[in-house]
Amino acid sequence: MHKSRLQRWPGTAHLPTGRALATSLLAATALVAASGTAVADDGNGRGAGAVLAARSPGMLEPRLPDYVNPALPVDVGPSRNGLNILHEPVATAGEPLHGMTSELDETSYDIPGQIVVDARDDLDDASLADLVRDFSLRVIPTALASETRIQIATVDGPVSATLERLAHDPRVEAAEPLAWVRASFVANDPLLKDQWHMARVGAERAWDFASGRGVTVAVVDTGIACEDYGPFKKGTDLASTECVEGWNFITKTTHANDDQGHGTHVAGTIAQSTNNGLGAAGLAFHARLMPVKVLNESGWGTTADVADGIRWAAEHGAHVINLSLGGPRNSKVLQSAIDDAIAHGAVVVAAAGNTGGRVQFPGASDGVIGVSATDANDKIARFSSRGQGVDVAAPGVNVTQQTICNRGRDSCQNYSAYSGTSMAAPHVAGAAALLVSLGVSEPRAVEDAIRAGARVVDDSDSGKLLYGAGVLDAASSVARVTQSHIVVRLLSLLVLAMWVARRARKKDASATSPWRASFLLPALAAGPGLFFFAPWLLPRVDLAVDVLARPIADLDLLMGASVHRWLPLANALVPAGLTAIFFGVKRLRPAIAGFAVGTAAYLTSVVLLGEAAGPFGRMALVVWCAVNAAACLWIARTNLSTR
Repeated sequence: MHKSRLQRWPGTAHLPTGRALATSLLAATALVAASGTAVADDGNGRGAGAVLAARSPGMLEPRLPDYVNPALPVDVGPSRNGLNILHEPVATAGEPLHGMTSELDETSYDIPGQIVVDARDDLDDASLADLVRDFSLRVIPTALASETRIQIATVDGPVSATLERLAHDPRVEAAEPLAWVRASFVANDPLLKDQWHMARVGAERAWDFASGRGVTVAVVDTGIACEDYGPFKKGTDLASTECVEGWNFITKTTHANDDQGHGTHVAGTIAQSTNNGLGAAGLAFHARLMPVKVLNESGWGTTADVADGIRWAAEHGAHVINLSLGGPRNSKVLQSAIDDAIAHGAVVVAAAGNTGGRVQFPGASDGVIGVSATDANDKIARFSSRGQGVDVAAPGVNVTQQTICNRGRDSCQNYSAYSGTSMAAPHVAGAAALLVSLGVSEPRAVEDAIRAGARVVDDSDSGKLLYGAGVLDAASSVARVTQSHIVVRLLSLLVLAMWVARRARKKDASATSPWRASFLLPALAAGPGLFFFAPWLLPRVDLAVDVLARPIADLDLLMGASVHRWLPLANALVPAGLTAIFFGVKRLRPAIAGFAVGTAAYLTSVVLLGEAAGPFGRMALVVWCAVNAAACLWIARTNLSTR
């Protein structure tokens, strides 16, 4: 059972607040300037589901009529407090900064000490100069100021008092605080408006931080409509989703085609092709899908086949394994397969079950993230299993995704709303994929991040048996992880840069100072990432933004999380090679030193954050990071020396 996870219910250590992050952003700116049976757990009354429905009245949840997407509880911040930079922000649309403070108001986006003054269009230059002088303003004209007479002004003293006086001046049409806006990615899938569940887990805000690149998610189920093969057709709304080779344990072939519909629906929640102007959206839509068919066309399978499917998926590179299936048998064979998958570094997510009673297996198995189902109002679905084994809840009522027609043999536009914990689990698997794509590759750390970001509905002991840590909030989880990465890496970079500078001066009084752009820019690129602040300005859905926002050492995640486990871009060999090639070019030495210190800061963060899984275990990873960080610092000191 999940006793260990229930005991650590309060979550992970306290994470940095919005104020702390704003301070860190300011510091960075300053630096730069300076054998039973298993059954699919849906509640749709089809195949095996119909049998369970007959046994469990109330398993089927009615379609919610006239549903209006509920507004997510908004966590916002940081405001641009402290970023007192006089320029005109460039962006196209705004939305709350999810996961930082509790409520959004207009002032949270105001730039301290700066206002916009819209003078009358017929005001001549001399009169405009008088206006500026009368109010003791320092102004910069906007791009169209010659036509609009709009100026950006810095105010000494209380802004509100100056705005009040300007409002009564006849020379002024309008005066207001200068505020930030930000770009926001909104998928153009026409059915996204019907996917209340995506809004409920904060999908659109989560996409600003991650979209699942480089992560493989195995769907151990009835198969997925991933290919055109024989009579089977690939799902039209999976056209741009990458599917890797899977395995069919029913026919013993590599063609794990879906002949029941359940697996394709589940896979859609994880990685449906998104922003393609067609159908519905998926939570981790840049992730790869691995179809593993262990259930037949009626939705039934055995614990032995499920166990084999879990092992096969883990051994073939799955980083997340979704199990939207279950049964009452606490199978040792199943538990052994789960243990093997976790040992391979895979995150295992499973449905709690649809009995309305105790949690089924593998949802209740040790090491598994067990998921109960909620409705649009965060109420536990009456069909959802509950009790020991529930780690988190997620939307599972009327979940809209594409599924198949005619048992997968027709290409069709079938978007059905299914209910069941089977529909809840893939939301959590998708969130896990987002976290893995950010470098959180240790299964326990992924679960901790999901639990820490969950929206608490009922924190009583009985409530935890229904919801676990709370209702999934993918946006909060990825925002928290990103914030912790930024703060730890920036602080590590600052401390190590100061240490290297001191050691270099001690060895050589004329050593090059690291406090210059030629050192700091490579250091930022290798440590926190050159555009580490991107999610608060531009969505990382765009590949170029994602690349610039990542530390250089994280770029291998774009190829695959399995590659990143070896940290090929985060070791002393890279700066050592640059030193060997370019040491004779004196002007490049500060850049090499900066890159080396940034790499050391990244390696330090790997140890401090404890989120990464290494190929040889935690202790080997710590030793590897420590040795390479020390070597990087020596390389940096050598490059700063002028002798």
